[in-house]
Amino acid sequence: MVERVFVIGLDSAPPELLFNEFKNELPNIKKLLERSIYGPMKSCIPAITIPAWMVMATGKTPGELGLYGFRHRYNGSYNEMWIANSKKVTEPTIWDYLGMDGRKSILVGVPPSYPPRKINGWLVSCFITPDSSTEYTYPSELKQNIESLVGDYLFDVVFRKNDRDSLIEELEDMTKKRFEVIRYLMSEKEWDYFHFVEIGLDRVHHAFWKYFDEEHHLYEKDNSYKNVIRDYYKLLDEEIGMTLDFLDEETAIALVSDHGVKRMKGAFAVNQWLIEEDYLKINNPEVLNRGKQIGLADLDINWKKTIAWAWGGYYSRIFLNVEGREPEGVIKPRDYEAVRDEIADVIKSIKSPEGKKWNTEVFYPENIYPVAIGDRPDMMVYFDNLYWRAAGTVGHPFNYLPENDTGPDDAVHSEYGVFSLYIPEMEGEKVLESTIYDFAPTILKLFDIEVPMKGRSLI
Repeated sequence: MVERVFVIGLDSAPPELLFNEFKNELPNIKKLLERSIYGPMKSCIPAITIPAWMVMATGKTPGELGLYGFRHRYNGSYNEMWIANSKKVTEPTIWDYLGMDGRKSILVGVPPSYPPRKINGWLVSCFITPDSSTEYTYPSELKQNIESLVGDYLFDVVFRKNDRDSLIEELEDMTKKRFEVIRYLMSEKEWDYFHFVEIGLDRVHHAFWKYFDEEHHLYEKDNSYKNVIRDYYKLLDEEIGMTLDFLDEETAIALVSDHGVKRMKGAFAVNQWLIEEDYLKINNPEVLNRGKQIGLADLDINWKKTIAWAWGGYYSRIFLNVEGREPEGVIKPRDYEAVRDEIADVIKSIKSPEGKKWNTEVFYPENIYPVAIGDRPDMMVYFDNLYWRAAGTVGHPFNYLPENDTGPDDAVHSEYGVFSLYIPEMEGEKVLESTIYDFAPTILKLFDIEVPMKGRSLI
């Protein structure tokens, strides 16, 4: 049992860089690892920011949380959607359990934490916060303290844009402000559990990966942005080093990420493919040949003849048009399984542009979660082990796009993030593999709290 736990959350940090390639250039992180148990941590399905951080905090699956991504379809709707937010998280979190035990927590940027909810402690909301004009802290008066300290607080940056130079400045400004606020809260507030997430690492990966990774199909030799990712890791290490100086030797320190990252090989136009395969019917097929990209909402879809449609993203969500569930459903409930299996088999047969076999996985929510509540998709698809992003738009000359269809994005997610844990008086390092479900029981065990969960304590 320990008195305090400090959690460093680095969104999308991959073990390949943090534990290997960059390790010797990050003296503060390296020193921490040398006294920790650490290793790759397998993420949830889907391996994306929302729901992964809440999976980590609750020990519950995305199906139990009813969170399958950033956006969700309203059940029975074709085009209406809602955005994930803190109100949708109804399962108890680590800080809820600690609060019931009378312990105080501080949270900074843990997704989704907007709008801010009452906790036994202090909270600064995450990247889904619209801007600093809104209420983004609990208690609300904490906002004044933050703005007196750093001015306009930044929750995120627009990373899908061509002006990379301004993005570098914005990333540095956001990150430095975040760590200044973190250190202020560490020193000025009473806490037992402190958990922050820096979203900037995810953004720098997505915006600059093709300049860094020589195996990327769009890599530019001798480009001026080659070291941007490496330099950002060094900035994080400096800020982490200054932050660790605020901790005593009796504090346990965890460093974690929600998923990893790797190069994007391209984007697959999944709705365009569904049209070609006669699963998605449109009344205006002429728009496909105009050389203009069109979103799903702008298509004149013949729902009376449509069997399936999809959402794009780092993974694809596919929905079936079921009679009695959708307004103009065509699939008889008795035929649901057969139709879904048929589409899944055809999806898994999709090959690369060169005709090579893809390592594509299709998941049925009810098969991978104990329960799958909320507005779940009918199928969840990892195209070629997540190397290919799903493009939801149509109107492309080919189904295989060299770049993302919604703005510059060079990277995709990988299933393995990172986990490390330093416990006071620990000597030496120990390497182990874990899953994202092990995080909550491990942290609670440090506080001598045991709750039955899917994962296991690593200590």
